[in-house]
Amino acid sequence: MPIRPLTPADLPSSEITPESLYLNRREWLAAAGLAVGAIAGASALIPRAAGAQQPLGTPYGLRPDDKATPWDDVTSYNNFYEFGTSKDEPAEMAKGFKPRPWTVKVDGLVKKPGDYALDDLLKAGKVEDRIYRHRCVEAWSMVIPWRGIMLADVLKRAEPTPGAKYVEFTTLYDPNRMPGQRSPVLRWPYTEGLRLDEAMHPLTLLASGVYGRDLPNQNGAPLRLVTPWKYGFKGIKSIVRIRLTDKQPSTAWNDSAPSEYGFYCNVNPTVDHPRWSQAKERRIGEFLRRPTLMFNGYAEQVASLYSGMDLRKNY
Repeated sequence: MPIRPLTPADLPSSEITPESLYLNRREWLAAAGLAVGAIAGASALIPRAAGAQQPLGTPYGLRPDDKATPWDDVTSYNNFYEFGTSKDEPAEMAKGFKPRPWTVKVDGLVKKPGDYALDDLLKAGKVEDRIYRHRCVEAWSMVIPWRGIMLADVLKRAEPTPGAKYVEFTTLYDPNRMPGQRSPVLRWPYTEGLRLDEAMHPLTLLASGVYGRDLPNQNGAPLRLVTPWKYGFKGIKSIVRIRLTDKQPSTAWNDSAPSEYGFYCNVNPTVDHPRWSQAKERRIGEFLRRPTLMFNGYAEQVASLYSGMDLRKNY
């Protein structure tokens, strides 16, 4: 498992690293002597930009050709049905959304349930900058510098009881603020779930930012789930509840189309979507398609979670 890099929780706006520096990640890696893709090297911090007070994000499992996707693409090409079904709609429809104040309920099979203001919830762990691959079930992908805390830290603070086996997540339901919820395209509110061991894995983040900034509304403000070895629809956005349970929770897309969207939705190039191949993907900003990596390139870290499972049946 990767070693956790520790970074201070907050950056003043004057000290946020420009996107151009993120986009030159190959040069930093060469300068740092990091072996890209080697988790053993993940604890080494990438060199600081001139004048910056904080280290840049740590690249987990990235390869030399994994160039960070530009800010404009990360924030304008989004799946967020609460604000529209087209990729460009969320950026426009979410402009007036107010993500603060915000409260997250943590309950279910825990010894210490509670309702937490966002800032208090984020104090459960160390806020980190991590650069992850992002792979959508529609066969497009990005490389995104997230900011967040490990979900495990929140769950540990809540103290799961011995019977807890799964974690259920729920998005805000407010059709007045999220106009896409007026459409019956999905069952609202949006729900997602993980097995408890998946949720406790060190790669699993509750993201509160991207590119060193607070999450834009269209990216799931103010809090979203990031599990980089799974397809993007597992990345539930605008989370208001985290509930631990002993039963596998229902999930929005699995309820809508169970033959197309499974509970696990691990990135798997050998298991096609019923309507298209998953063997290749198109990185946003690139013309040619590239081979899809098993578990989105994080097999070394997460494959053991699924030892003995039929990954075609448990898609």
